[in-house]
Amino acid sequence: MADSTRRIFTSWLAAAAAGITPVSVFAQSAKPAPAAPAMPRLRIVIPANEGGGWDQTGRALGAAMTASGAVAQVEYENIGGKGGTIGLARYVEKYDADPDAVLMSGMVMVGAVALQKPAVDMSRIAPLARLTSDYEVVVVKGDSPIVTAKDLIAKMRADPASTAIAGGSAGGIDHMFAGILARAAGNTAALVYQPFPGGAQVVSAVESGKAVAGISGYSEFSEHIASGKLRAIGVSSRNAFMGVPSVRQQGVDADLANWRGVFTGKAVPAPRQAILLDAVRRAVATDVWQKAIKRSNWDNYWMEGKDFQGFLDLDQSMAGVLTYILKLKS
Repeated sequence: MADSTRRIFTSWLAAAAAGITPVSVFAQSAKPAPAAPAMPRLRIVIPANEGGGWDQTGRALGAAMTASGAVAQVEYENIGGKGGTIGLARYVEKYDADPDAVLMSGMVMVGAVALQKPAVDMSRIAPLARLTSDYEVVVVKGDSPIVTAKDLIAKMRADPASTAIAGGSAGGIDHMFAGILARAAGNTAALVYQPFPGGAQVVSAVESGKAVAGISGYSEFSEHIASGKLRAIGVSSRNAFMGVPSVRQQGVDADLANWRGVFTGKAVPAPRQAILLDAVRRAVATDVWQKAIKRSNWDNYWMEGKDFQGFLDLDQSMAGVLTYILKLKS
């Protein structure tokens, strides 16, 4: 581990022990190579149900790939469940050496692997590029008496058993952020977390009253916030985002971001991996991709090569520590 990386990780450990969850930022810019002939077809495997963040990102990437001319035809395959670990295992089994298949992944899968410790982990796939980042948003029902993150934490402190929080798969970024809120309430072990395979189910749980609050990316809640069916009470950024105050501004020393990226099989030859990476570079340079970024309120978070591998290694280490500190349970 390089000295700079060791310092970052040491600082993170100290911060995590204090209940603070910083975000490491190593953003770079994609540099498209000269245009190459289009690949006839590409399969994008999305380890989640349709409609969620991975699905939105994967389909936006596919649309941008065809728009750029890098790929003639894109096929999508959704394999949901357990924070992406079911899709990960299936991808390794079916597409490990397939030169025409890539896998969407990200922080949710990193956390799920740290919590579940599955037989097939992320060491079995090869990173191509980190693509996007977005913040976690905490929502309640539109007519809920809870109007701030402080109100929610007070309820979690007073009556944790009846303060269920809905979010994505166990161990993922939503679960981690719920754990941070429970830590702020002083009763991490009492957290009642309801995991769901997609944002639509989280919305349903909150709107039906099965959960007091929900956590997901802004793009998955935006329509319901705009309609008034849900109320956003806090965001995981350092400052206000989309008019929503950050939880840090409300006295909870934490910020957390969810990144997503694209991977391929470990058995895919290096020259082919380079071609796939070039296709991704060309895609993210298109107007189609930039419009998708703006529409979904994502941040460009490009990283590739050894930098991305180093970032991933550090993220996996941090997820293991955070899972332990927050006492997350499957």
